[in-house]
Amino acid sequence: MKNLLRSAVFNQLLAGNRSTTTTTTAAARHTWTSTYIQKPGAGKIQTVTLIPGYGIGPEITNSVQQVFKAANVPIHFDVIENFSWEDPVTRERLKKNRVILLGVIPPHGKGQKLVENFQFYNELGLYADVMPAVTLPGISARHQNVDVVVIRENSEGEFTGIEHEVYPGVIESIKRITKESSLKIAKYAFEFAHLNGRKKVTAVHKANIMKLADGLFLEATREVAAVYPFIKYEEMIIDNCSMQLVKTPQQFDVMVLPNLYGAIVSNICAGITGGVGLHAGICVGENHILFAQSNRHAGLDIAGMNVANPTALLCSSVSMLQHMGFPFFADKINRAINKTLCEGKIRTKDIGGNSSTSQYTEAIIKNLEN
Repeated sequence: MKNLLRSAVFNQLLAGNRSTTTTTTAAARHTWTSTYIQKPGAGKIQTVTLIPGYGIGPEITNSVQQVFKAANVPIHFDVIENFSWEDPVTRERLKKNRVILLGVIPPHGKGQKLVENFQFYNELGLYADVMPAVTLPGISARHQNVDVVVIRENSEGEFTGIEHEVYPGVIESIKRITKESSLKIAKYAFEFAHLNGRKKVTAVHKANIMKLADGLFLEATREVAAVYPFIKYEEMIIDNCSMQLVKTPQQFDVMVLPNLYGAIVSNICAGITGGVGLHAGICVGENHILFAQSNRHAGLDIAGMNVANPTALLCSSVSMLQHMGFPFFADKINRAINKTLCEGKIRTKDIGGNSSTSQYTEAIIKNLEN
């Protein structure tokens, strides 16, 4: 039961106080604190932009659509097929709705200065990348009882793609860190910790070497930490952090990091808790919010084979429903995912089974009824 409840972290993302999350027992559902009081008209159908993308994207987004339909979720998907940054109409449609669900857009082409995902961040102003790394029920992983949230700065760092050749055979790559962006991500991380009842924030850096760039990041984080004296604050060098994650990840709670370190740590967290097919990813901006897999590997080698694991995107869609004010549907789908994983009968290959994407989706839909 503890593991079942632990995965409710997906429901809590961006949704406020932990204690109000609907529990799984019949008695608890009838307590006043777990009763959701909606605003008048909140039950009307809301529109979400859906971009299936490429690789395994169409398969995992189709899984979400099937589950939503079976659960009667009041969501309409505005689907953008064959998404392209070169199409101005498509780019305008991207911004039409505040909430976006993304399959996978892999980088392609030669000489691109920005990878595809970074273009989403730039276009929509998505400055914070949130990844919950949780050991899900029934999943064999290197560690159990892990419950870490990685909050990564999205707008700058090495991923800006600023580099040039200063001399034949000599390349300079520029890492840009600003006080403004560092304050912004630090404020988001501490606010997230506060609203979700988290106890500690760890700032990850390499200021012992990059004294100016990472030093500025730490300066901003310390300023924000002083506003939250009831949340423990610590700093850790990225080298040591990577080792500590592999050794004892339970020591971490919320982590805040510059862009590149966040990308590395997110993949480590996925690796020690079951793999990239299990973890939600949320990119947050002032005007838009994008839900996707946390580790957006395109899976081109298995695309179209009906073997992709849709759990990560389903968990991300649970966070999306909670964020949009649909806690009942979020909890219902969350419980169906947990039940399917606990039963262990229907699983995709990456989590120890031989079932297809379709069979796994059908099992979750069946458990919606239970």
